[in-house]
Amino acid sequence: MEGKSVIVTSLKVGSYVIFDGHPCIVKSIQISKTGKHGHAKCRIEAVTIREGRKIIKVMPGHDKVNVPIVEKRSAQVLSVSGNTANVMDLENYETFDLEIPEDLKGKVVEGSQVIYWIVMGEKIMKQLK
Repeated sequence: MEGKSVIVTSLKVGSYVIFDGHPCIVKSIQISKTGKHGHAKCRIEAVTIREGRKIIKVMPGHDKVNVPIVEKRSAQVLSVSGNTANVMDLENYETFDLEIPEDLKGKVVEGSQVIYWIVMGEKIMKQLK
């Protein structure tokens, strides 16, 4: 597992977190104070970065969660074939294939630039530049 551990109560909306082995973005967090000697409970609603699947967790506020390291990079599209774009990283000129997400289909064309993320060793196309 790459990344680092943080205390649950330090998470904010938009933070990245790893739930069930999937990198996620926190969409909402509610912290409830409990009784006199009880610990705060946190209800975290997150969406997986890859599929957009919702995951809800309820955990004690003093628990630790893993946070993935998200690297954001730029690439140029060399060719498009079906749901896959062959791209070249604009820094190290490495070429590789990226899956085109649903919301970008038809918009990713040869010669355009995209922003992709490297999360937990996986490359994910996120947006057009």
